[in-house]
Amino acid sequence: MHRIKLFSQEPAEAAPLAVFRILFGILMLLSIVRFWSYGWIEKLYITPKFHFSFYGFEWIKPMGVWTYGLFIICGLSAILITLGFKYRVAMLVFFLSFTYIELMDKTTYLNHYYFVSVVSFLMLFIPANAYFSLDAKYDASQRFQYVPKWNIDVLKLLLAVVYVYAGLAKLNSDWLLEAMPLKIWLASKTDIPLIGTLMDKTWVHYAFSWFGALYDLTIPFLLLYKRTRWAAFFFVVVFHMMTRVLFNIGMFPYIMIIATLIFFDAGFHHKILALLSRIFRINKSIFDTKATFTEKPSFPNMLKYGAISLFFALQLLLPWRYLTYPGELFWTEEGYRFSWRVMLMEKSGYAQFKIMDTVSGKWFYVDNTHFLTPFQEKQMSFQPDFILEYAHYLKKHFESQGHQNIAIYVESYVTLNGRLSQPYIDPKVDLVKEKESFGHKNWILPFEDEIKGI
Repeated sequence: MHRIKLFSQEPAEAAPLAVFRILFGILMLLSIVRFWSYGWIEKLYITPKFHFSFYGFEWIKPMGVWTYGLFIICGLSAILITLGFKYRVAMLVFFLSFTYIELMDKTTYLNHYYFVSVVSFLMLFIPANAYFSLDAKYDASQRFQYVPKWNIDVLKLLLAVVYVYAGLAKLNSDWLLEAMPLKIWLASKTDIPLIGTLMDKTWVHYAFSWFGALYDLTIPFLLLYKRTRWAAFFFVVVFHMMTRVLFNIGMFPYIMIIATLIFFDAGFHHKILALLSRIFRINKSIFDTKATFTEKPSFPNMLKYGAISLFFALQLLLPWRYLTYPGELFWTEEGYRFSWRVMLMEKSGYAQFKIMDTVSGKWFYVDNTHFLTPFQEKQMSFQPDFILEYAHYLKKHFESQGHQNIAIYVESYVTLNGRLSQPYIDPKVDLVKEKESFGHKNWILPFEDEIKGI
């Protein structure tokens, strides 16, 4: 208890949290606006007839035209987070609305969406409105120049987990010894100005692969050390801007760049806030109260520490769950999501479904374009949980049309990281009889190669 008390009360300037809150809110608002302006709400959530669900969250679905309202709520909460107004409520609303959006359709899963959800969950427990916020301006009881240091440290720890696990995932033979899948992706970028002529060079593919692994494994430690911090931040900017130029990965590079600012000293963040004060004519001095936000080891605080501890335990353990499954991870993808495995494979497939009447023996093939958008069909063709869920959807659909005694088989082929395609799902297995679970899907055919590494 004494150690917990000392740890929970060690103070630090709140300015880094204020900057993190402001930039996080701005980027989230821009992300929502960008998503809406590109027409993706209509394309991804309203137009499709069917939506792929995460196991255990099948009840979360798009809400028709009301889905726009959900995005409005998410965007408004991002504005309130930026301003630091009703911060706790705004952060809770943002976390719930953004996570709901993420869970509406598994087809849209991206690591940076997951990152936003876990960051917003963590920020529920952090007084990021204690400094330079409307809450602090209008309520002196919420105005603090200092907060417990752990509030800043947990954000650094989360970023370190993301980077290190992303680096460990790159320690495999495809990435390091074959420069795959970068060899495929970079060779298609020869039309980029200035650097395009280099993109089809083999040595460039290997340089990018090895540098990417080294960068992920070392960057959080270089950011922690004051003497290397500015050099490390330079590499952060260069690395993420290069990924933005080379790959279409949306707001993720900007999110990671602004997130790493949390590693800088309070003086750096005070300069940012001073600049904002001049631009928007804010009296920054009212926040410099020398007051310290303290947390006593009460029961509610113990629950908070327990929740944060459990959160990090899950973040540390969840990426290793793939070890409980047999077979090649990149092939089966059992335990692949939510493990910070970023852009590690180029995978495509073909899946044709056969609907059979088990009594008469009659059968016919399904035209997937009648039920799925091109993007959905592409994602479904090489992910076994998608294939299984789609098969059960087809069963319900054709039963509603009067078909009986239905069995569903799939003929599928998948290629991974430039290899020749090979059969993916056992064509003799009736997928109607298979149920989704956390268990191994033994109807996935074995991978006819080996990828060594973590």
